[in-house]
Amino acid sequence: MNGYPATWKRPPQIFTHRGWRIGLQTGFAVWLVLALATLDPNWARIVEGWERGLRFAGGFLQPDFTSRWSDISKGLVESLTMTLTSTVAGIVISVPIGVGAARNIAPRAVYLVCRSIIALSRALQEIIIAIFFVAMFGFGPFAGFLTLSFATIGFLSKLLAEDIEDIDEAQAEAIRATGASWLQMINYAIQPQVMPRLIGLSLYRLDINFRESAVIGIVGAGGIGATLNTAIDRYEYDSAGAILLLIIALVMVTEYGSSYLRKFLQ
Repeated sequence: MNGYPATWKRPPQIFTHRGWRIGLQTGFAVWLVLALATLDPNWARIVEGWERGLRFAGGFLQPDFTSRWSDISKGLVESLTMTLTSTVAGIVISVPIGVGAARNIAPRAVYLVCRSIIALSRALQEIIIAIFFVAMFGFGPFAGFLTLSFATIGFLSKLLAEDIEDIDEAQAEAIRATGASWLQMINYAIQPQVMPRLIGLSLYRLDINFRESAVIGIVGAGGIGATLNTAIDRYEYDSAGAILLLIIALVMVTEYGSSYLRKFLQ
């Protein structure tokens, strides 16, 4: 039991004066009430929307996999293709950017450039990037591939750079002491420490990219999301329910599969 406190001690408070605490709590409550007042919901439309919502929910109870199966299968193939190719392309680009964004091994100029790339990628949400690429390259899976690749770069590069900055410096110093070059230091000191984590993050990003492929398709970036959007626009809720069930099933498969592979590889 050594090292564990025997009694509970209250953590230090940011605002020690009771008046400040009461004032902040009151101000937050007033702000919340005013914020809710600005919503101005249309209650008549909400009541009418219940009927459409029930019909949409009914699509889950009576999903139609046959009427639009050709479109559904095409959308699934596009989503899976975008997911795999964008993840691979994103990993290939993310590794050098992540290495360059690590403060402890990269020159300052390279560090600033790579950190700027990461910040730009993370500053824009996937749906915004998808709209931009759709406007540039037109509707279709190519815009989706570019969107998911761009998002993957910001995700993997940042986490890889942080892992490199947290490595055991003693191992790196031992490799440097042998007269190894910078590339040899990366290969023999950095890579063994971060590779298991990189594999796990890559599998996790593969799972994320499939889910995002269903979202960006709504704005025309291809994939199953475009098929889902078309079915909803046509009020084909039974087909929309079938598509959503397929998306849920595939997400569950990729989630459990990637979790198992991460545990196996790490």
